Amino acid sequence: MDPRVREHAQTVVDHSADIGSGDQVVISAPAAASDLVVALHEECADRGAHPVSLHSDSRANRAFLRHHDGDFETPEHLLAMYEAMDAYIAVRGDVNATETADIDPEVNAAYRRAMKPVLEERLSKTWCLTQYPTSGNAQLAGMSTEGYENFVWDAVGLDWDEQRKHQARMVEILDNADEVRIRSGEETDVRMRIAGNTTLNDYGEKNLPGGEVFTAPVKESVEGEVFFDMPLYRQGREIEDVRVRFEDGRVDSYSAGRNEDVLDGIFETDEGARYLGELGIGMNRAIDQFSYNMLFDEKMGDTVHMAVGSAYPATVGDENETNESAEHVDMIVDMSEDSVIEVDGEVVQRDGTFMFEERLEE
Repeated sequence: MDPRVREHAQTVVDHSADIGSGDQVVISAPAAASDLVVALHEECADRGAHPVSLHSDSRANRAFLRHHDGDFETPEHLLAMYEAMDAYIAVRGDVNATETADIDPEVNAAYRRAMKPVLEERLSKTWCLTQYPTSGNAQLAGMSTEGYENFVWDAVGLDWDEQRKHQARMVEILDNADEVRIRSGEETDVRMRIAGNTTLNDYGEKNLPGGEVFTAPVKESVEGEVFFDMPLYRQGREIEDVRVRFEDGRVDSYSAGRNEDVLDGIFETDEGARYLGELGIGMNRAIDQFSYNMLFDEKMGDTVHMAVGSAYPATVGDENETNESAEHVDMIVDMSEDSVIEVDGEVVQRDGTFMFEERLEE
């Protein structure tokens, strides 16, 4: 076994999930990630925890959704297991990243609505989402298998204490802010209020790799237009050139250059899917290339991302409304050129460089 797999497992168990004696741990992973699953079981045993593995299989999930009548019910047996667990570890790793490309978006939306109570229960516990480097994800990223392995393990193996300190400076700026304005090129100019909400510092706990700071907009405050110039993969299909216009916080109009029907399915899932639930700012400089994997891409330095759908309750203040949805879909804006982030009228980032990294010229 590659020693980096054991290091990965140790980081998940100790840093990300803080697994301890007696903890009931659920590990969900595909067969391609079996080495990491084995290492996670060893690490859990060393700490006196009790792991159980779920086999996640995109082929099986595709078969289920394509043969179902679309009238889904919440799986109570799965919900019961999540109610009983203390921690959840999800490992991604695709053999075929486009396996679910032919699922009807409406069927997928119905399934996500039925799974919402399961997701909410899972997110209420300690959890960590991470990646195992597989050939399928390497191919999607346009990398060799070895190159992708290095990419993944470099990204998850940062000095997370130093990363936390670096990101804390942006957290401090946003925590005291009222309004954020994001401008990029000629097509993105959007404002949103964040007053009363909390900014979280993601340094490799719930997401591994980490490398972002994020908060929630005040629900009805988002105004303006955004061109999400980086593509996203959803249901095994690539959505490109997404343009969204917000009015009173709600998605008023939208378009996509490719696979707009998938975008239709997202926004039609429920009313909450038409509001922003998250504003995130990427700050992980170790992630230096786009990989068609949102777990990594949203953390890239020189980017911001906005997620339509559910807000993380921990980011929403007591006086503000938490946006609820069965969806949470991140979309990315490249901020490396002709771009500015302003907080209460002050420039805090220009062309990807933060004010605390070097002095910005007006």
